[in-house]
Amino acid sequence: MSKVKTTFFCQNCGAQYAKWQGQCNSCKEWNTIAEEIIQKQEKTAWKSETTSTSKAPKPLRIKEIDSAQEIRMDTTDAELNRVLGGGIVPGSLILLGGEPGIGKSTLLLQISLKLPYKTLYVSGEESQKQIKMRAERITPSGDNCYILTETKTQNIFKQIEAIEPEIVIIDSIQTLHTDYIESTPGSISQIRETTAELIKFAKETNIPVILIGHITKDGNIAGPKILEHMVDTVLQFEGDRNHVYRILRSLKNRFGSTAEIGIYEMLGNGLREVSNPSEILISHKDEELSGTAIASTLEGMRPLMIEIQALVSTAVYGTPQRSTTGYNAKRLNMILAVLEKRAGFRLGAKDVFLNVTGGISVDDPAIDLAVVAAILSSNEDIAVNKDFCFAGEVGLSGEIRPVNRVDQRIQEAEKLGFSTIFVSKYNKIALKNTGIKIRLVAKIEDVASELFG
Repeated sequence: MSKVKTTFFCQNCGAQYAKWQGQCNSCKEWNTIAEEIIQKQEKTAWKSETTSTSKAPKPLRIKEIDSAQEIRMDTTDAELNRVLGGGIVPGSLILLGGEPGIGKSTLLLQISLKLPYKTLYVSGEESQKQIKMRAERITPSGDNCYILTETKTQNIFKQIEAIEPEIVIIDSIQTLHTDYIESTPGSISQIRETTAELIKFAKETNIPVILIGHITKDGNIAGPKILEHMVDTVLQFEGDRNHVYRILRSLKNRFGSTAEIGIYEMLGNGLREVSNPSEILISHKDEELSGTAIASTLEGMRPLMIEIQALVSTAVYGTPQRSTTGYNAKRLNMILAVLEKRAGFRLGAKDVFLNVTGGISVDDPAIDLAVVAAILSSNEDIAVNKDFCFAGEVGLSGEIRPVNRVDQRIQEAEKLGFSTIFVSKYNKIALKNTGIKIRLVAKIEDVASELFG
């Protein structure tokens, strides 16, 4: 056993120092450096029988490496499969983060109950009876799911050797600790060491491990930043508690795209997959109201139709207010300046409020045209036809710029029953004989004259 030594770690970014200091040189935060006692043994927690007898790996030419496609494990959840890139890759480490109470444990528990693979669900936060109560609320089935309440990695690996599961779920990584590090669970050194042990286990046994991670008040994964570098996939589970919808995003994925999203609806019996999110993101109303417009956007490979709401009113105070929800505030200011300068609409002395319904945030510039339509509709107090939708980017000269994959956007709009879609005249459209009318516009003035005469 090596000699016990003391080191200092930044609790914000994980930087290591030989002695205490007030400010971290790496992240510039104050009073985040804490002392931790480290006591490492020469052996590791996970010790496979093949490691000692196997030969050391040799370098291979890149053309000699087997490039066969890795067979993925189906999670029986279409939304999770999409975000992961087609399923779970054997031997991978997946980190799922999100706010407290957002539904991380519920999501993984209901998936583990439906999986056709033998699954070990390890919880360091709840008792077996608490998990059983939640499991009965979610679904009565689940013969392949084993529940273990344990926080010491050595005991977890003993149970893994006894049960031989095909998938391991850890809830959560911040509660685990190992005997080879003398510090509290959740500290920088404990998170780093326990994650390293799980990575060694996953890579040597080809068994995937899914970790649940806590987040800080800033929304980042709690613990050292190296945690996100060590794992193969980082998923973010987000949403407003006041809304029933949850969005699963991929922040990092070594085996697929990071642009995909999955949408769930939180119900009393668990999370329901939302296969057609356009229907939930568009409010259903009997009469047409001014200040609303429908935009066609893309999240990864998935086209979505979202509703943009705008309210334009005379400024009561000297400085007009500009407020947005789900849309970039700086981009809104840019669009208002373009409307004032290029199109002649006097909005400089008016309050403008903008909202993307459904509680989601959109970065796609293709919704600019719908933002313009909603603002002008509220300003003129004339409703936009509810069968109209928009897909176009607004330039600084007031021109409507083309957007990518316009054919997919048109097909989604046609599928949902819209009669007309406004796109840039500079888009190259390959579709022929469509049931939806395609209106080609070049400037903001063209859109205003089409909508409001």
